[in-house]
Amino acid sequence: MRNLSKKISILLMIVTIAMATFAIKPFETQAAGTVEVNAESAIVVDANTGKILYEKNADQMLPPASMTKMMTEYLVLEAINNGEITWETTTQISDYPYSISANPTFSGIGLIQDKQYTVRQLYEGMSIISDNATTIALAELIAGSESEFVKMMNAKAEELGLPEYQFVNSTGLSNADLGENYPEGTKPDADNLMSARSAAKLAYHLINDYPEALEFSSKMRSELDGRPLQNLNWMLPWEDNNFTQYGYEGVDGLKTGYTTEAGYCFTGTAQQGDRRVITVVMKTSSEGERFAETKKLMEYGFTQFDQVELFPKGYQIEGESVIPVEKGKKDQVEVEAKDSITSMIKKGEEDLYEVTYQLDEKKLNKDGSLTAPIKKGEKLGEVVLQYKGEGENAYLQGDNEQTVDLVASKAVEKSNWFMLTLEAIGDFFGNIFSTIVDFVKGLFS
Repeated sequence: MRNLSKKISILLMIVTIAMATFAIKPFETQAAGTVEVNAESAIVVDANTGKILYEKNADQMLPPASMTKMMTEYLVLEAINNGEITWETTTQISDYPYSISANPTFSGIGLIQDKQYTVRQLYEGMSIISDNATTIALAELIAGSESEFVKMMNAKAEELGLPEYQFVNSTGLSNADLGENYPEGTKPDADNLMSARSAAKLAYHLINDYPEALEFSSKMRSELDGRPLQNLNWMLPWEDNNFTQYGYEGVDGLKTGYTTEAGYCFTGTAQQGDRRVITVVMKTSSEGERFAETKKLMEYGFTQFDQVELFPKGYQIEGESVIPVEKGKKDQVEVEAKDSITSMIKKGEEDLYEVTYQLDEKKLNKDGSLTAPIKKGEKLGEVVLQYKGEGENAYLQGDNEQTVDLVASKAVEKSNWFMLTLEAIGDFFGNIFSTIVDFVKGLFS
């Protein structure tokens, strides 16, 4: 009996351990070369070239919530760069942003109405804690009203080439939440809308045109009116709270977002060495999930792709390295790639890339030749990178091509007048002779 009880106890212990083992859900891993994302839409982009590394429903327009503020950030930084305002320019808080600031249901910190705030203070509030009132105050400072600022937002979106967008306010809140303050010219129940592709392209322009945006988005803490501001990005290098499980090497931005309609969104960016990726997830189910899914995307971008020099500077396509030249001391010119072609490509796909020449038709004669003089290093066209594998080699810019200049390897001087005259005479008599020959042939045909 004692032995039987002992055996039963051991068996129960084994079952308990087995159940506990299966109950623990480890961090999800993906099969090599693939990624699955729990988000309505998502995208991963190489921030250096704009090359798209992964996408899921990337053209679906969804409410971006506070990711909208990336456009507000862009316009503020543009105004500073153009000298319209400075970081130390001050402004007071009008009734509209003050009413938003006093509403505890909106993200932010209470502002003081009869106080001068600097652009830097307001921008920190917008970037670090996604404060809605400071965002509106900046919009009013730049455009005079949020209504006019919304016009600027949509105009800039068109200028930047965002494919899918609708901006109706500066914050990402629903207009229904703004009550009677919703911007003139928009509908009272309208929402901002963007696709993941548009959010990624906006982020691409923001951090490439104004890299100082990352100085703010990477700031973990600050203060305003003596009250602490703590960054909403859990992927930053936190050391003293529960966010460390979401941390990822090199993360320094960029913008969170949440509303009931939008779900939990996040546009992230990270740099490792000389490589940087931009990620977007839209409509995830929780705060933690948006960062966990972003972590998957970043891991995919950095581990499954390599920055590779596919073709070196000076590369020439065999059999296509010369172009005929007229009226020159030489009858042809060599061409080559002005710069190396480097791209972030999927591991093991180096042999799936080739290049072609695309000559500048404005420089070509009808017979496809060039006319001397030609300078060394003169641009004669472009070297175009092409992908022979499955799927598209797509870029945010929409042209789906990566190019470098095609230039002359050496100079070709124009021939002197005497030689040109001789050539012209030769051509003249050559044409006459050809005409006679053709005539004689016609008599006997």
